[in-house]
Amino acid sequence: MKITEARVMVTCPNRNFVLVKLLTDQDGLYGVGEGTLNGSELAVAQAIEHAAKLLIGHDPLATEDAWQLIYHWGYWRGGPIFMAALGALDLALWDIKGKVAGLPVYQLLGGRSRTGVACYGHAHGRDPQEVEDNVRRFMERGFHHVRCQLTGGIGGYGGPGMVRFEPDPDPKLPGYNYFDSTPYLRTAPKMFDHLRQKLGDEVELLHDVHEQLTPIEAAGLARELEPYHLFFLEDPLRPEDQERFGLVRAASTTPLAMGELFTSQRDCLPLFQNGWIDFIRIGPIHVGGLTEARKICVLAESFRVRSAFHGPPDIGPVGQAAAVHLDLAIPNFGIQEWTSFPEVVQSVMPGGCEFRDGFAHPSERPGLGVDIDEAAARKYPYQQAHMPLVRRADGGMHVY
Repeated sequence: MKITEARVMVTCPNRNFVLVKLLTDQDGLYGVGEGTLNGSELAVAQAIEHAAKLLIGHDPLATEDAWQLIYHWGYWRGGPIFMAALGALDLALWDIKGKVAGLPVYQLLGGRSRTGVACYGHAHGRDPQEVEDNVRRFMERGFHHVRCQLTGGIGGYGGPGMVRFEPDPDPKLPGYNYFDSTPYLRTAPKMFDHLRQKLGDEVELLHDVHEQLTPIEAAGLARELEPYHLFFLEDPLRPEDQERFGLVRAASTTPLAMGELFTSQRDCLPLFQNGWIDFIRIGPIHVGGLTEARKICVLAESFRVRSAFHGPPDIGPVGQAAAVHLDLAIPNFGIQEWTSFPEVVQSVMPGGCEFRDGFAHPSERPGLGVDIDEAAARKYPYQQAHMPLVRRADGGMHVY
């Protein structure tokens, strides 16, 4: 059995997704993968097409050898675009492997370790009462874990610290969120004080800093949130500041989560070794696929770090399915960030995971269980889009 062709698609049913089909010389046998990287979709698509040439004629079941071949072939390696491209191809190879075996991918990763994958949703609001109302809506849907954010501006993250949003005059370019840490640091603890008074301790609450704080600010926030017993505080620092995580850890026993911008096990290892985090937030499609993500989870297990895979709306049903298959198998699973996709996305990528009463369930079909409808994908061509940018209140870029 050999790989004969790679078909790369960038489609925008509601936002841009980067997809790949790897075809084999066995009639009707192919694998699907995803390498969506928000704002860099065309760059990743080109990288997939370039790297996929190495796989033509390759045995699709030799997933480890294929991974090492692509990772090492170009001398310059690593980084988000390269690893997202590698992740897309790796997922497609695992999909083929599952189809050949006649088993869902989680069975190839060690089998079922739990009956379902616990998930958390996102409850936003302009004030604590609106956040509370939205948390209750998630609880009514069966969620036991909810991330809570005050939104002070359009697209704002974190809270009223996002003092305003200004669109770019060119609608194809990103707008700017303006951030001021002082009101954010004042209002976030007040929000959690309100939520705990109204909701009690029955629901697990989470919060995402989105890497907007300095190390000393993050340490202070973690300390102030300690009485509210968060399930975790996410991304308190930027990856560039990871050597300062010791400061945040020493300030509080609030559990810490990090890693959605990581692209390899080497990014994760210092945080594991130093005991600085409790949850690793990688996205399997962004670290080179299931092959690398599984290795990161093995490393994390040795240091009693649990998984909390990145699952935003810009990772589609293929990438989501890969994460849930791995979640189901690993012993050190923690939580899965959950996104429900609109019907138009499901029409392009049918067969995704199911969500019931707070838990996700992968398909029991062989492989990842998700397909790519190429005709549907062609209906929704790529639309230029970028991530929103953050400036400080005085207009300067928010770089520290």
